[in-house]
Amino acid sequence: MTQRPSPYDRLLDAEIWAFVDRSRALYPDEATGFDPAGQRRIYDDLCQAFDAGRPEGVAVADSKIQGPSGCIPLRHYMPEAGTPHAMVLYLHGGGFVVGGLDSHDSICAELCQRTGFAVTAVDYRLAPEHVHPAQFEDALAAFLHVAGNDAIPVILCGDSAGGNLAATVAWATRNAAHRAKGQVLIYPALGNDVSTGTFVTHADAPMLSTADMVYYDEIRASGAPPTNDPAFTPLAAKDFRDMPPTVVFTAECDPLAGDGEPYCERIRDAGGKAICIEGHGLVHGYLRARHSSAKARESFSAMVKAISALGSDDWRY
Repeated sequence: MTQRPSPYDRLLDAEIWAFVDRSRALYPDEATGFDPAGQRRIYDDLCQAFDAGRPEGVAVADSKIQGPSGCIPLRHYMPEAGTPHAMVLYLHGGGFVVGGLDSHDSICAELCQRTGFAVTAVDYRLAPEHVHPAQFEDALAAFLHVAGNDAIPVILCGDSAGGNLAATVAWATRNAAHRAKGQVLIYPALGNDVSTGTFVTHADAPMLSTADMVYYDEIRASGAPPTNDPAFTPLAAKDFRDMPPTVVFTAECDPLAGDGEPYCERIRDAGGKAICIEGHGLVHGYLRARHSSAKARESFSAMVKAISALGSDDWRY
């Protein structure tokens, strides 16, 4: 049996431990030591193992748009019944190194089916082959494309690295002609000091460690990460005025847990609407546990409600 270090032996319930154990068997803790191709191969296997399949009532089509350095693949999810009155632009997690359209396919399909909104997923360029600002540029290009070509409002959404990208795009377009209607960030990496807070108290949390975060930042930056670049680190921004309504979901047992509330505070201090919702007893990556854990299922339902509310101009927090 996998060793269960304190305090997680009492913070995590049996369903989350089963998720952690299965995930570790497929994607071991030392995976960041593999080369990028090896990381991507086992990450894809992990995602496939937890894939729930697309629900009925969702039509899917792929396309490409021209980005700043070549084509950017997109995947579009449309409800087969009804006309969506909002769109979700989804940016996948994976530390900017792994993941793509297939890794988060069922998540995007379920968001489409449960909200009734259109969903567009972005296959942005990955590090280390493409370093910052490549990921930000692709995310921004995809947002400007969908926001400029659809008459319906756009909600930015992403998990982990994708939450970082959603936040950077929301900031970059906050005063643009086409701005996000809202953003829902799922255990996002927003740039808090890794020597303090939850990066210390949860440095060796299951599913993601502080050392992993340092690795991902350095590989994305191809060296020392920039300290004052809001396109890399959302919390580095000086001006948070005019940010869209924001809902951040964090996991209690995650080094990134402490990123959410300071980010929301900055938005609220600038006159905006923002709330951070912590998932007690949850770990990084728990979206994949939404069909096997009651706590993860409840949090995913709260995300669906948040997206639905933002797309309907309904701030209910």
